[in-house]
Amino acid sequence: MGHLATLISDLALLLVVAGITTLFCKKINQPMVIGYILAGFLIGPVVSFIPTIGDSANITLWAEIGVIFLMFSLGLEFSLHKLVTVGATGIISALVQIIGMLILGIILGLAMGWSTMDSIFLGGMLSMSSTMITIKAIEDMGLKEERFTGLAIGTLVIEDIVAIFLLVILSTISVSQGVSGMDLVFTIAKLMFYLVLWLILGIYLIPSFLQKTQDLMSDETLLVTSLGICFAMVWLADAIGFSTALGAFLAGSILAGTIHGERVEHLVAPCKDLFGAVFFVSVGLMVVPSMLVEYFIPILILTIAVIVGKAVLLVLGMVAAGEDLRTSMYGAMSQTQIGEFSFIIANLGIGLGVTSGFLYPVIVAVSVITTFTTPFFIKSSDKAVAILDILIPDKWKEAMQRYRQERMATQKEAKNPEWKAFFKGYATRFFIYGVLLLGIGEIGLQILYPALNEIIGRETLDAVITCILIYTVMIPMLPPMVLSKRRNFTTLWLQSYANRLPLIVLLGVRIAAAVFLVMRPAYVLLHIPAWILAIAALPLVIYLSRSKAVIGRQLEMEAHFLLNFNEKKLQEFQENTGGKKHAWLDEQLMVKSYFCPEGSEAIGQTLKALQWGRIFQVNIIKIVRGETHINIPEGDETLRAGDILYVLGTEKTLTNFSLMNGYRDVLLESAETPVTLHRFIEGQDNDDEAHQLFMCAVPVKKDSGLSGVSIRDSRIKSEWSANLIGIERGVLPILNPAPDFMLNTNDLLWVLGS
Repeated sequence: MGHLATLISDLALLLVVAGITTLFCKKINQPMVIGYILAGFLIGPVVSFIPTIGDSANITLWAEIGVIFLMFSLGLEFSLHKLVTVGATGIISALVQIIGMLILGIILGLAMGWSTMDSIFLGGMLSMSSTMITIKAIEDMGLKEERFTGLAIGTLVIEDIVAIFLLVILSTISVSQGVSGMDLVFTIAKLMFYLVLWLILGIYLIPSFLQKTQDLMSDETLLVTSLGICFAMVWLADAIGFSTALGAFLAGSILAGTIHGERVEHLVAPCKDLFGAVFFVSVGLMVVPSMLVEYFIPILILTIAVIVGKAVLLVLGMVAAGEDLRTSMYGAMSQTQIGEFSFIIANLGIGLGVTSGFLYPVIVAVSVITTFTTPFFIKSSDKAVAILDILIPDKWKEAMQRYRQERMATQKEAKNPEWKAFFKGYATRFFIYGVLLLGIGEIGLQILYPALNEIIGRETLDAVITCILIYTVMIPMLPPMVLSKRRNFTTLWLQSYANRLPLIVLLGVRIAAAVFLVMRPAYVLLHIPAWILAIAALPLVIYLSRSKAVIGRQLEMEAHFLLNFNEKKLQEFQENTGGKKHAWLDEQLMVKSYFCPEGSEAIGQTLKALQWGRIFQVNIIKIVRGETHINIPEGDETLRAGDILYVLGTEKTLTNFSLMNGYRDVLLESAETPVTLHRFIEGQDNDDEAHQLFMCAVPVKKDSGLSGVSIRDSRIKSEWSANLIGIERGVLPILNPAPDFMLNTNDLLWVLGS
């Protein structure tokens, strides 16, 4: 009971004083974090005229929970989709600033005679700007609509992500008490592996769970469930050897992408405010005035280094990314401070026992000073630009302007190069599915096999069961691991003979990697010679990656993942499109006409034999043969000279189809530009009704005979004389789905027919 009384009295003191100091800060228009630090100083051991905290261990524990809530809330505000909108400027400027300040901090620490570990942690603290203070300063000055605001926020998003990696790297360095290149590479690789694995599994599982239980989710149950997910991820991160902050941030970023993200953020806000306040007050408890006096010169040096270093590095980074000097200066000046992440890094150093006691109060002092100076430097941006305009020689100005123009022109020219698009898809799928295959193998080897050993206790049987279970889960991952997306591959294949050898080599690399990852569990558990496994695995991997049943299962899993990943975005899209709810369908699909001339190699061949649908992902929706209109022709329809074909596809697939025709002279492309499916259907008013094509939606009911079958086996085309051109699964639009895609109950099928 005495322990409980101490905790309650300490919290009472802490919250009352923090309430008074934050009210004071609000009155003088300063960030609340300053009030919390001031409260910590007042109730600390230095000030005698105010009661002092009785048990600092309790406050330290609450402060650790505060870090978890701060990181969880940061994740809720982050959302993985924000990475897409950051752009090159945010990435380049953030990396230039972080690397530059990290090096500068280490050099300054060593120059002042501090230890290597103090200097490394100092570099980490100086490299992080404060998201909270930057945004507040911009809002208070009414600059939210300025262009530099988006760039500054984009830079801070990248800094937050790098900070997560930095916490893990600093923890590794602290444990080894030194900097080993191989250790760092291994740690970063391990972090990337677990990061991708957690995100994929989390996005696949967590939103699905919330969807199925949303009718039961009151505010109370959603709060408890969300915090349960947060602390489970924290526990998992700690168990693997990473910081608790990483687990909390990941949990928040996964929940941010769901339709419940904003509601969770609102519900968690009071918890974050309470425990976050305790954390910042605990920062103030570390402030010792005598130490600040003793380290006045280092504080002054570091303050100047933060302001000047960040301003110079961020301006250089933004100018290098192609921004003008004024925008770069405003973006840089808004970030000339350190804040919450610096405190978290300092807290990590103290918790691990690797940094000196003076470092924490020194960083707090630098943070407080730079917080006060940030608005002043933002206001001074125009003056700084004017001074630089005088100092910079005209030749340099001309070179900078020329560089900016050339960079913008290069970005426009390289907007959609085919190789870039191919490599983006190639690398993404190769990396994601490679991590999944490796992760499935590791879970089987490290968790499942030892568990079976405990239960069954027969080594060979345990190994066989483990391999069977591993490969059962692995099989659906093989098609996307081995095969590239056909549309980009086809474009490059048709464009030039020179492209074909690199494409074959890249395909071989994917197959080899898949074979290796499939071999590994059997090699480790069953000790079968590698050459035997390779001979068996190669044909098996190729066969399974082309199996219709496996592809169908994989497509269903991928659709489920995309639905969860884009859940919030898709709902916003549907809400914003209003009357044009299905614009994704009738405006992304295009129709183009082609003429079949005399002498074409297509004459006398059936549509099925030509395989245009399989190779190019297009549909022949109409053939006009004199006065005859053949709507949704069957695969056994034979082409004749003089036929006019109406081909349906996306802009990309129609481009590939046109490339093939230009290369082989199969069909003559019409001079008319492609029209959207919407315009094509509207433009049939002058045709007889029997010649017209219409589009309608058909819901899949449980007993309809469509649920649980692939599009290929659904007989939609043969029995309905219609083409399935799109599916809505929940809020996920699936355009021109593959023949092996599995239909589910409650899918909405969009079909085109007479």
